[in-house]
Amino acid sequence: AAFIAPPGHLLLSADYSQIELRILAHLSEDPTLIETFRRGEDVHDRTSLEIFGPFTTLPKDEQRRRSKMVNYALLYGKTAFTLAQDIGISRKEADAFIHAYFDRYPRVRGFIEASKEEARKTGMVRTMMGRLRRLPDIQSKNVPARLESERQATNTRVQGSAADLIKKAMVDLDHALRARQLKTRLISQIHDELLLETPMAEQDEALELVKTTMSEAMKLLVPLEVDAKVAPNWAAAH
Repeated sequence: AAFIAPPGHLLLSADYSQIELRILAHLSEDPTLIETFRRGEDVHDRTSLEIFGPFTTLPKDEQRRRSKMVNYALLYGKTAFTLAQDIGISRKEADAFIHAYFDRYPRVRGFIEASKEEARKTGMVRTMMGRLRRLPDIQSKNVPARLESERQATNTRVQGSAADLIKKAMVDLDHALRARQLKTRLISQIHDELLLETPMAEQDEALELVKTTMSEAMKLLVPLEVDAKVAPNWAAAH
């Protein structure tokens, strides 16, 4: 709330919806994940249904909470032990959730294993736009160091590609604003969010341009959805 637009202006906040999971769907080519995003379904609700089934005794909000944790835990390379601590369940239950997840999304497991194998063969991984990360410890005899490199092998491809996307969107948006001769300007980038300052007279045009430009910044197998809003301060723009 401390970030306030100057007189006659508004702040425009635009961020990608579940971008890392969308990139995971694209890279893994998992049909269930792709179908979920193409239908515009909530991926955490879908994962909840896929993992727990329709007859679980868990309350729906708890199903969704656990499903969200599983989605991101596997994306970030967490183990059953860590997942159990995060969710507050036993390690056996966490291990069962992970197995259920991979049973429903087998291409995700294949993507993770393929990323590790590529890193073992080449000592590196690349993002979707070709940025390189070297992993010198991928063959290390030091188990913690090797496991961390394996985690980074998957994580880099997904999070690194998300970073590629937001930077590409920034460049595209700068060109688009100049081409329209708008006074709206980009002032900050925070993870998968862009923050702009726009004159009140331009807010509708700027909002449409930002959403369109960001959603077209990269071609994926699933749509890129952008949530955007204008307000007098940054907090209200969320």
